[in-house]
Amino acid sequence: MLAKLQPLLCSFARGLSTKPWKVTGLNHVAMVVPDVEKAATFYRDTFGVQVDKPFTAEAHGVHVAFVHMGNTKIELISPIDEHSPVAKFLERNKSGGLHHICVEVDDLRGAVEGIKKKNLRFLAPEPKVGACGLPVIFMHPKDANGVLIELEASHSTEGH
Repeated sequence: MLAKLQPLLCSFARGLSTKPWKVTGLNHVAMVVPDVEKAATFYRDTFGVQVDKPFTAEAHGVHVAFVHMGNTKIELISPIDEHSPVAKFLERNKSGGLHHICVEVDDLRGAVEGIKKKNLRFLAPEPKVGACGLPVIFMHPKDANGVLIELEASHSTEGH
């Protein structure tokens, strides 16, 4: 009798297993700039690309504009004030520069759990809503070859 149930139980067990998370793309590369408006004009006029209207993300302490570059974006960010998380970056790099890359994943919770199992750290204990309205979390750059990596829930899994 058990032999007859085994295929059914195996099939049921496979159905319970969760598929591993995966990267769905490079969402954006973020650049800290002294002036978002000026940088947005540069990208629009130099490359003829679409640049979203700059906005202020108060919760993150930054001004933001997204530059659309084919299948990815550049996120332009500048500090609102000296308490902004990117203010010190701009103090050290007066002209601005590369701040982080954003990797889109199909299962943010699964990605966080899987990465933590590899003994890698995040800058916050839990994801929070990012500048574009989707859940995000940043990996600790000391665990990522000196690169600040933002993980973002995939737009397709969030209904966007």
